[in-house]
Amino acid sequence: MSLLNYEILKKIIDIPENAKELIERPEKQQVLRLDMVRENGKILCTDIYVVYYSTVCGPAKGGIRLTPDVTLEETIDLAERMTYKTALFNLDFGGGKSGIRLDPVLLSRRERIDIFKEYYHLLRYDLEHNMYIPAPDVNTRAGDMAVIYGESHAPHIVTGKPVNVCGLPGREEATGRGGAATTIRAVHHFLRKDIKGTKVAIQGFGNAASWAACFLHEAGAKIVAVSRSIGGIFHKEGLPIPEIIEYNKREGKLQGFPGTIEITNQELLELEGIEVLIPAARENQITGEIDVKAKIIVEVANGPTMPAGDDRCNAKGIKIIPDILGSGGGVIASHDEYEKGRSASLIEKEDTFNTIDRLIGKAFDEVVLLADRNKVSYRDAALAVSVSRVIAAMKSRGWI
Repeated sequence: MSLLNYEILKKIIDIPENAKELIERPEKQQVLRLDMVRENGKILCTDIYVVYYSTVCGPAKGGIRLTPDVTLEETIDLAERMTYKTALFNLDFGGGKSGIRLDPVLLSRRERIDIFKEYYHLLRYDLEHNMYIPAPDVNTRAGDMAVIYGESHAPHIVTGKPVNVCGLPGREEATGRGGAATTIRAVHHFLRKDIKGTKVAIQGFGNAASWAACFLHEAGAKIVAVSRSIGGIFHKEGLPIPEIIEYNKREGKLQGFPGTIEITNQELLELEGIEVLIPAARENQITGEIDVKAKIIVEVANGPTMPAGDDRCNAKGIKIIPDILGSGGGVIASHDEYEKGRSASLIEKEDTFNTIDRLIGKAFDEVVLLADRNKVSYRDAALAVSVSRVIAAMKSRGWI
């Protein structure tokens, strides 16, 4: 199902009927078969889903998801979100995504390397002809991107590489940096206060969530709760985020950190007394049954709020900053890495952060202005900005 509510969007922007026909479906979707001999001599057979939702603004851009339950439908949804995310920041990328249907826990280091080598060879033509540019996503990391790079030795074909392998300083932290920058902007705009002392709960503690927690903690926010898939921890006066990151690395869990109260993910989402909720885990977390009490939601995960959850939060006056804005730091940094190629590693990390902060701030102001002027949600306003740019590119290229 498309992310777009055309009835609302047509009140804000002009959407020609032929443009609507092009936007409603992905340009290309593939199901590829991955076959590999495992270390035990058995054959591993699974599917790889690859979707290019739109390439009108540039090559399809989007990460590689490695999970045992990824589907083609999920990959299409994520590729559509990437289309609007790249357009929102006016980057010369389109939207794409790929999913490998495997449980990474079951893979040895050698098998993991072989999978990404095979991934490259299955998509070699598209990668080398700049049709698709992958990056890390759920359960994939910089080392996997280094394997893809190593098969071609062309830095531009993949982003999110290690800094010492033609990567970009600050790319690892980029999605979290963008989430923090969006949160700081939202608190200042909606609550008319500084981030210092603001109480924040973060669902998730993976790459994006933990870095967002770090940056917000450094800025003086009180991170009162964080979680992983099996639950989280809470302290009303704020958590010592650097120590919790080390504890999580050492113990492989959050529960048991001294002086904290264990909570479930639902309890975190429904916490009282917090000002900002940051869902930074997986899709479909805030349903119509979840009673959010925060004043602001900043989506750092892709699609964490379901339509019924949207309706309930909007009815309560909760400000929802959508995922295509709140999670934009990663693709902004990827654009820098892509553009600068072999010299990307010479860039200072602070330069990467400054670029993220600047583009997040610019997009935030544009979305808020459009939403307030048209009396629509910030999600619809963000999508309107993005779709208008996609349509403009279609006109420029003679597609419509």
